[in-house]
Amino acid sequence: MSESASKTPGSYSRVMLKISGEALMGDQGYGLHPPTVARIAQEVKSVHDMGVEICMVIGGGNIFRGLQGSAQGMERATADYMGMLATVMNALAMQAALEALAIHTRVISAIRMDEVAEPYIRRRAIRHLEKKRVCVFAAGTGNPYFTTDTAATLRANEMNCEAIFKGTKVDGVYDRDPKKFPDAKRYDSVTYDEVLQKHLGVMDASAIALARDNDLPIIVFSLDEPGGFRGILAGNGTYTRVHG
Repeated sequence: MSESASKTPGSYSRVMLKISGEALMGDQGYGLHPPTVARIAQEVKSVHDMGVEICMVIGGGNIFRGLQGSAQGMERATADYMGMLATVMNALAMQAALEALAIHTRVISAIRMDEVAEPYIRRRAIRHLEKKRVCVFAAGTGNPYFTTDTAATLRANEMNCEAIFKGTKVDGVYDRDPKKFPDAKRYDSVTYDEVLQKHLGVMDASAIALARDNDLPIIVFSLDEPGGFRGILAGNGTYTRVHG
């Protein structure tokens, strides 16, 4: 077992926060809801104030989702690139919200767009984290056919993060949708292989396999729970730990 896999959330010093683009919509059907972005930024600040180094990856599904574009007849690679550009828009919105809270933030894009974001250079990104800047990784892996879940797992490994925090609408991993089934069972912990075998939908299969191969824990928690992110890193809170 790796050192990071044996740690508890209360001892993490560098983490990856993965959230969906839909998390930024609030109650809207699409797009960005500035008060929701500000609320999530406040959650990030509360953890940053604890001295924890934070990376972020935000999906783009609130603006454009490559798979949906592909399903409607668009070439998959083109649709995926459009989805990557959507993640850059979300990253810039999060950067603005964090910097409004006096948190130094860098948007780092896997696709070069030097006027709005830094190019991804691993050693430079690590140095930003060491200087206590929040790094928001955008444009996925820079390649079509890979999701932002896979991008988050890849960057978390490259940045030597001790865990991935997956913010969702519910407080962990359930055996079925708790919004549809009141008797759904929540897992306190579950293995990578169980997630794959039972199709629990934590992340896509490529991301789970990459986390498993590198013994990188995934902490699934509710992003809608005020103070939930900080609470877990303080050693409290409700979550599911995906591990080896």
